[in-house]
Amino acid sequence: MNVEQISDLSVLGLVFAGCMAILVLLLPRRWAPLPIVLMTCYMTFGQQVVAAGLHFTMLRLLVFVGCVRIVVRREFRRLEWLSLDNLMVAWILVGSVTYTLLWGNAEALVNRLGWAYDALGLYFIFRFLLRDLGDVRHVCRMFAVALLPLAAAMVMEKLTGRNPFYVFGGVPEFTDVREGVLRCQGPFGHPILAGSFGAAWVPLLVGLWLQGRGQRSLAMLGIASAGLITVLAGSSGPVAAMGAGILGCAMWPFRNSMKAARWGVVVVLVFLQLVMKAPVWFLFARVNIFSGSTGWHRANLIDRTIAHFSDWWLLGAKDTMSWGVWAGDITNQFILQGVRGGIVTLILFTSIVVICFATLGSATRMMEGQSRRVQLLFWCTGATLFAHVISFMSVSYFDQNVVNWYLLLAVTATMATQCRRAVRESSRKKSVDGPSKCALPEAGYVEAHV
Repeated sequence: MNVEQISDLSVLGLVFAGCMAILVLLLPRRWAPLPIVLMTCYMTFGQQVVAAGLHFTMLRLLVFVGCVRIVVRREFRRLEWLSLDNLMVAWILVGSVTYTLLWGNAEALVNRLGWAYDALGLYFIFRFLLRDLGDVRHVCRMFAVALLPLAAAMVMEKLTGRNPFYVFGGVPEFTDVREGVLRCQGPFGHPILAGSFGAAWVPLLVGLWLQGRGQRSLAMLGIASAGLITVLAGSSGPVAAMGAGILGCAMWPFRNSMKAARWGVVVVLVFLQLVMKAPVWFLFARVNIFSGSTGWHRANLIDRTIAHFSDWWLLGAKDTMSWGVWAGDITNQFILQGVRGGIVTLILFTSIVVICFATLGSATRMMEGQSRRVQLLFWCTGATLFAHVISFMSVSYFDQNVVNWYLLLAVTATMATQCRRAVRESSRKKSVDGPSKCALPEAGYVEAHV
């Protein structure tokens, strides 16, 4: 490999990545996610190895080392395969095939292979490493600590107008200013992505705080850091996502009335559609928490995507600028699925979101009569999923936010597995000791719902 091929990799980045790789190989299983956590919070995508036209970010190289660790240590043996795993594989397979067929060239195939590698690698590394709720709490504590220096760096960026992470490349040295608002971005690819990263951690760390006194100091530190990161990004979408996550946590007392609440939202949206002059999705145009927000673009993107359904439904679309979309910028994760992979890819991605909500809701109900702390952790994980969905309406993830997303999916799978084990243990006790007061349903119910 010649010098030109590694010109995007600095000595500092190489040393940091090397240390993280060694830690991935040597740390005990419960601590093995730590290097990924640190890489996510402190390394830009500007640090990468470029060889034969292929781009290997430091996170991507760390995923490879993580896969080597899992194979060598045979940490894959205890995995319980779930419906969510099937959906993940199907979504990635269909998305890769349709995108390649759409563009019909080798570059498209390479692009999708890289995407598939990131998605499957991160998701299954977390699936293999997070085996129970203790592991979930542990990785939340890791992020709670890691968010503090990240928040401090973004405060420095706010005060100086210079991004300290620019030394790694991939981010600008001077912070973007829009209509007088400084939009800090830290090591992330865009200020909105920085804010979305912080917003997604607020509800899950609330769940950690609810686990008891021993968790509260660390959790509060993490919540404050995540909230600060969200606000410093200076973007309306992340603040709305954080608010949605907090609202989701606050709905705990009404958990048994959520079906009525969902139908209530549907009725309100239908009513607004009937009385508004513009379609209901133009409500996004009114969400402007910070000056300079582009809510109208989000609403117009949805409108144009629906109007041009025939252009993208089969395999996706190569060009969206002709639709009247500003700069062809697809700032919506759901629409991006359709544009890059057609209606089937969009349906599979949406199904992943739906099954995660169903899994977490069922798991919360299954644990009725068991540990209240476990129920609260499940519920706050659902609130985190809700925060991601709101973020998806204003941005599509293309940087280390994917770690947040695939970690959440893996956490959901771990919780589903935990419920299965609890149901099996309950059934075993019933067969040995006779009927008990355990409120968990039979295993068949679990199979049907998770």
